[in-house]
Amino acid sequence: MSRSLAAATLLATSACGSEKPRPVHPQASLAPLSLAADDRMIVVPDGKYIAGSTPEERQGSYDDFATATTTDSAREQKAFDREEDRHQVTLPAFRIDFMPVTQAQYAEFVTAGKASPPAIDEAAWTAQGFSHAFAADVARFSWKSSAPPDDRLDHPVVLVSHDEAARYCAWRGELRGQPRRLPTAAEFEKSARGTGGLAYPWGNAFEGSKLNNADGGPKDTVPAGTHATGASPYGLLDMAGNVAHWTSTSGESGTMLVKGSSWDDHAGWGRAASARPFKPSARHIVIGFRCAGGA
Repeated sequence: MSRSLAAATLLATSACGSEKPRPVHPQASLAPLSLAADDRMIVVPDGKYIAGSTPEERQGSYDDFATATTTDSAREQKAFDREEDRHQVTLPAFRIDFMPVTQAQYAEFVTAGKASPPAIDEAAWTAQGFSHAFAADVARFSWKSSAPPDDRLDHPVVLVSHDEAARYCAWRGELRGQPRRLPTAAEFEKSARGTGGLAYPWGNAFEGSKLNNADGGPKDTVPAGTHATGASPYGLLDMAGNVAHWTSTSGESGTMLVKGSSWDDHAGWGRAASARPFKPSARHIVIGFRCAGGA
């Protein structure tokens, strides 16, 4: 373990909440950061919430995107047209991570021998067909060893496939002694918008200062939870911006739905109703994840 990772471990373990201790696996000492994050999970109570979006919200989002980018490509591609119209959904209570899983937390999973370091070479990246240039945009996210770069320990982990994200959550649950999994798309949406149908975690209007996105951000991930003013009604951070999130909900043609938005997205994206399908094998620099479980 690097000196920086050890320092991050000490900080995270000292920041645990005041909940009563929960059962832990004998090997829990190998994952102090991951279990510290587990201790900070937020319980979302059972009940109804407003899901989906109105035609007016979608058109307003197309306008926001066009203003930010000076192009109308989102409208031309009908990027938001697949969203469901507003309706009520009832969910049982669940708990969900306060912030996305970080590089340092995921490093504990790698160190335990449960996954390979998040890395990709240029040939594999190009084969996926994504638009980002490898040297300029992708290489910096690829781990060069079994540990993430020291300057990215507290950033959300990326370049993780859907299966790896799900296995990390299951592994953390085993260590905790309580099941953990990826959230469903509905759970993510309720966590992001609360019960009243807010478009964004903070309200109904896009506010660039409340998230890390392509319009005013550094064109890179930032430490998880940096934009505290963008918290959702439940107090959750990074539900919009920084990284989009894998969910356990299937899309069309063998895809999985990704919710939220990333450092590379523009205004209009990041609304709770929006979602995009990705192949579960995808390793992308804009997709991270967080864990969920029963309340």
